[in-house]
Formats: sequence, C-alpha cells, structure tokens
Amino acid sequence: MAENKQQHYVQLAQQIEAIVAGEQDLIANMANISAILYWGLEKVNWAGFYLLKDKQLVLGPFHGQPACIRIPIGTGVCGTAVSENSIQLIEDVHQFSGHIACDAASNSEIVLPILKENQIIGVLDIDSPEIARFDLDDQTGLSRIVDILQASLVNDAEDILRS
Repeated sequence: MAENKQQHYVQLAQQIEAIVAGEQDLIANMANISAILYWGLEKVNWAGFYLLKDKQLVLGPFHGQPACIRIPIGTGVCGTAVSENSIQLIEDVHQFSGHIACDAASNSEIVLPILKENQIIGVLDIDSPEIARFDLDDQTGLSRIVDILQASLVNDAEDILRS
C-alpha cells in the first residue's frame, strides 16, 4: 500500500490507465474502474457509475449493495452533481437536503460528473459508511481517475448514451 493517500491515488490511476488503455467500450471501462475503486479504497461501501439517459441518471456498472436504478436530475447527491455540473463532496449525507438513501449504511459520499465534449454523460459515485470519509485528496485523486475515463471516450456523447 502507498505511504499516503496521494500516492495511493497515483497507484490507482496507473492501474486504471493500464486497464483502459486501448479499450473504447464505456461500460467495460466503468466496470473495471468501479471494481478497482471498490476494492482499492478503504472504508467504502459502494463505488460505481450512473449514466445520463432520457434526462435522468440510470444505474451503470458498480460494486456494492444493490442501488437505486433511476435518479432524477437535481435530486440527491448524484442528481445535484449533474444539475450543478460540479463535484459533490458530502461529509454527512443525512445533512444533505434531498439525499436519496439507497443504502442506509452510507454516511458520506463523493460524486464527480463525467463529461464528453462538454456534455455530462454520467457520474462517478462513491459512498462510505463513515462520516467525513472523503476529503480534498480524494477529490483530487478521483478527478484524475475521471480524467482517465474521459480520455478513453472516443465516440460522440450521443453514441455512448445509446449503447
């Protein structure tokens, strides 16, 4: 294991870069990334993706307990990340107005929008049973991982969402 959180994220990013290298399938890459994050991060109980389809978020590849299948834009942490086009780093989801409790064990959450050609196509969502599990180091490290995923996208956003 890395000596510190930043180094650990560098290692995770290297692993993810290697596994998505040359692979253009969004779902396959999301499946591998969610597995790497779920098994590679401590104190995480859910790691996965939601894809923007028909003006709502639809469950994509993930690891963890079964999750909400559809999330309206502007609702919950994931829907807010899309409506505001911003990373949501929530220390205590129970204090977040409109939080959707897909897993009652989740207490903190970080959600990062995924963009293709300046359009949001989905989000990376990670939950933890610990309050204040995520910090700016996580945000920076996960932003790098989202950048890697975005760089692997070669199709137009509309083609991705139809697949």
